[in-house]
Amino acid sequence: MATRHQARTAVVGLLYAYDLGNENIAKFSDEILEEDKIRNKQRDFSHDLFDGTIENLEMLDAEIEKHLTDWDYDAIGRVEKAILRLGAYEILVAKTDRAIIINEAVELAKSLADEKSPQFINGVLDAIGK
Repeated sequence: MATRHQARTAVVGLLYAYDLGNENIAKFSDEILEEDKIRNKQRDFSHDLFDGTIENLEMLDAEIEKHLTDWDYDAIGRVEKAILRLGAYEILVAKTDRAIIINEAVELAKSLADEKSPQFINGVLDAIGK
């Protein structure tokens, strides 16, 4: 059975594809999640995260941008944006424990983004959560 971390990893991939302009990615999400062996409760969890993030995208982007220091929002990499959007959604909307979400986001950044991303993502999400 897939873990929540694996589910979040898949959601970052879906958000990344969405950000690239594939707005129909939701139609294929079940197939993508199945390919990653994300089933049952974790599939439902993944759908909730993806759908909730997309539904709140404008607010999440504004919140992320508000907490950037010395960064232009448009200069942030797409993977980093996906991780930040997911983390911001879980902190602000889903009301998941902030420390857990920041840790998850940092771990996602370590495995999916460049070496400076974990520290950047930690700082932004920490500011959002306060």
